[in-house]
Amino acid sequence: MKKKPQKPWSGRFEQRIDPEVERFTASLHFDKRLYLFDIQGSMAHAKMLGSVGLISEEESAKLIRGLDEIRAELEEGKFPFDESLEDIHMNIEARLIEKLGSVGGKLHTARSRNDQVALDTRLYLRHEIKGILSQLHSLQESFLAKAREHIRSIMPGYTHLQRAQPVLFAHHLMAYFEMLKRDRERFRECLNRVAVMPLGSGALSGTTLPIDRGLVARDLGFDKVSENSLDAVSDRDYVLEFLSAASILMMHLSRFAEEVILWTSAEFGFIELPDSFCTGSSLMPQKKNPDPMELLRGKTGRVYGHLIGLLVTMKALPLSYNRDLQEDKEPLFDTADTLKGALTMTSLCVAHMKVIEEKMQGSIESGFLEATDLAEYLVKKGVPFRDAHHIVGRIVLEAVKRGWSTLSPYTLDELRGFSPYFDPDVDSCLRPAEAVDRKDVPGGTSSMRVKEAIKKAEAYLKET
Repeated sequence: MKKKPQKPWSGRFEQRIDPEVERFTASLHFDKRLYLFDIQGSMAHAKMLGSVGLISEEESAKLIRGLDEIRAELEEGKFPFDESLEDIHMNIEARLIEKLGSVGGKLHTARSRNDQVALDTRLYLRHEIKGILSQLHSLQESFLAKAREHIRSIMPGYTHLQRAQPVLFAHHLMAYFEMLKRDRERFRECLNRVAVMPLGSGALSGTTLPIDRGLVARDLGFDKVSENSLDAVSDRDYVLEFLSAASILMMHLSRFAEEVILWTSAEFGFIELPDSFCTGSSLMPQKKNPDPMELLRGKTGRVYGHLIGLLVTMKALPLSYNRDLQEDKEPLFDTADTLKGALTMTSLCVAHMKVIEEKMQGSIESGFLEATDLAEYLVKKGVPFRDAHHIVGRIVLEAVKRGWSTLSPYTLDELRGFSPYFDPDVDSCLRPAEAVDRKDVPGGTSSMRVKEAIKKAEAYLKET
């Protein structure tokens, strides 16, 4: 009969752990996804132990071969998980001892699960951030491609969800490009702080054994080793930073999702999504709902919750390691998964949405979108802006009383009744479409400035 593996700390205890305690403290059901990174870190550790003479080169090679075999078992779904061994780290070590005997027990030399799990989490997060950065790059390309398609499409820009001034649809899309640009900067900066190698910190104080931490760091591709062993095993700033960057990114994606939801409604009708991207109603035959965008909007709150939850977990933990830190894994894993799914959905939405230009065009022809241009016209004639603002406000009020939704019906004589500064050239200000190209300032919505922004964005994507 196969002997049941012992807990690594069983020598200190006379009683077996209570099954309920065992179930409550186990993390294998979620941390098993760290297996690849646990094996990667263990291989580097085994290589270092052999290099410095703490084990023989032959033993080091055996450990590495054994770990590689275990990796294959895990990837093929043949690994014999043992729930009683708490986590993925002890499952792998127990399997290694089963394969190699006493040699397998040497792998944990100069190592604690405290610095081991910190290493595994950093390796995992480095991998995830690199993938997210790639997805962000692709999403920016999607926004850029759609902006190129609609360089002359005009839509109403909004403040307070009220029509405000006409803008190019491409300009609106490029606003999201800029948001994603900042998101990429945040994740790249986070990646720099993730790339710190904690192994060698032991449980909390380092080790008396002559290890070479720099060798392990170089082998794993880390830029530096941690400077303080207490901090290294108890630090989760890098997880919090990732969750924070993820929350901001999800906020950006959720804002776009909300606009898509509005734009596809009958009230706006600015865009249409393909049937393959929508769902229907079990009751109402006519419905076509942008459910992926609604779910993305909803999942944003879940990511926020993970950030707040871990902040609360960390806020009163004394140094150094406490088991509370086990609670970092599930929010981290779920956030990474949620974020990747949200990025995929947003890319699909941008790529497949059909712009209904006639609806956009029709919307700029009501709502007095030309009012600000009319005020600025007076400013160019020498009228103080506050006076100009008041004059145009009166013009709009009178138009409302007449039942108009635009200022274009006014004659020159009627406008001169409000101010003598109006001349025949005011006619161009009463055409909202022409207002777009008058916004010819850096960052403005004129076609020339938007083309410049697109060109700059193309260069940015090539460089990054």
